[in-house]
Amino acid sequence: MINLQKVNPLQKDYLESLGFVWHTDTDETSYLSDTLVMISEEEAEAYYEAGNTLYEMFIEAAQYVIDHNLFHQIGIPFNLIELIKTSWENEIHWHLYGRFDLAGGIDGKPIKLLEFNADTPTALFETAIIQWAILKQNGMEEKSQFNGLYEALLENFKRLVTLEESTDSFEERYEGWKFLFTSVKGNFEEENTVRLLQHIAADAGYQTEFAYMDEIEFSSEDGIFYNDENYELWFKLIPWENIALEEPDLALLLTNIIQNQKAIIFNPAYTLLFQSKGLLKILWDLYPNHPLLLETSFEPLKDQKQVKKPVFGREGGSVAIIDENGENIAVCEGEYGSYKMVYQSYIQLPKDMAGQNYQAGLFYAYESCGLGFRKGGEILNNMSKFVGHIIQ
Repeated sequence: MINLQKVNPLQKDYLESLGFVWHTDTDETSYLSDTLVMISEEEAEAYYEAGNTLYEMFIEAAQYVIDHNLFHQIGIPFNLIELIKTSWENEIHWHLYGRFDLAGGIDGKPIKLLEFNADTPTALFETAIIQWAILKQNGMEEKSQFNGLYEALLENFKRLVTLEESTDSFEERYEGWKFLFTSVKGNFEEENTVRLLQHIAADAGYQTEFAYMDEIEFSSEDGIFYNDENYELWFKLIPWENIALEEPDLALLLTNIIQNQKAIIFNPAYTLLFQSKGLLKILWDLYPNHPLLLETSFEPLKDQKQVKKPVFGREGGSVAIIDENGENIAVCEGEYGSYKMVYQSYIQLPKDMAGQNYQAGLFYAYESCGLGFRKGGEILNNMSKFVGHIIQ
C-alpha cells in the first residue's frame, strides 16, 4: 500500500496569487490532493536513473524510425515528416522539456514506462511550484523533494545558446534573440503554464514576449512576427499533430520557416516521434524485455490483460483496458478514436487505502529533474488529482 502524509491544503486566494487558477475541478472538488506521497532517497534516485536511461532509448528509437522510414507506421502525419527530419538533423533544435508517465517506483513495485509526453507536457506548474509551496506552507523542509524542475529548465533555456552541458558561456554568446511564448486564448491552464516558461526564460536572460496564437503572423521568407517584431525563438503549447491535421497551411509555413533558418521552434517537431505511442512498439522491438518497458504491439496481445490507446491522445481519452479474453473492462470515451491504436501490457498502478491509483510524472530537461503524481480511477482522466511528494 502506498505511503501518504496528510498536509494542510493551500488556500485558493494564495494559489491564485501564484497564478494557479485551475485549482478546482468541474465537480467543485479540489484538483490538488491534501496528501503527499512519501518516497525514500533510493526511490527518488531510481526515478532519476530511469528517466535518463529512457531518454537515451527514445533517441535510439527515433533514429531507427528515421533511418527505416517508419513515420507512417507510428502515425506521424505526412506533412510533418520533412520538418521532423530537418529539426532532428540540426542540434540547434533543442528539446526543452518533456514528462515521462511511469507506473511503479513506490511500494516496492518496479518502474515501468507508460508513455512520454515530449511535445506539450502539462502539470509543469504543479510540479515546479505548487508542490514546493505545499511543503513551505506546512513548515516542512523545502528541499525534501525530487524537484529541481525550475532550475533545470532555466539551465536548459541557456543551452539553446550554448548547445552544451555547461552554460557558463551563455551571456557572452547570447545575441539578444527575442523569445515569443504562445498558447491558445481561453485555456487558463495552458496560458499560465506558458507564462511560467516565459518567466523562466526571462530569468535565464532572454528578451521575452507572450502572444495568443491568433495574434501571430508567419512568413516562409521572413519568419515569425508579433506586433511587427520578428522573433527568432518561438515556444508553442500547441500539439504538433493538431497543427498537421487542423492547420495544414501552418504546417507548411513552419516547415519553410525552419528550412529557411528564420526561427527555431520549441518543442522541436521531432519530439512528435517521442510523443507518438507508436514509438513504444519500436522501443519494445529494439529493447525486448527491458526492465523499464512494457510489451507493446500494433495488434492485440494474446492471452493477457492490456491497455488499448491511440498513438496521440490526452487525459485518457479513447483509452480502454481489455481483459485476457479481449473484453473491455474499463473505457474512457474521447475524441482520439480515429488515430492508430497500440496495445500495451497492463500493469497495476500503486493504490492507496481508498483504492485510488497513483501514476508518477517524471520531468526531463537535459536530465531527470522533477517528480509529481496523479491519482484517479482505473484510467486517469481530466478529473484525476495532482499529488505532491516528500522524501523521507
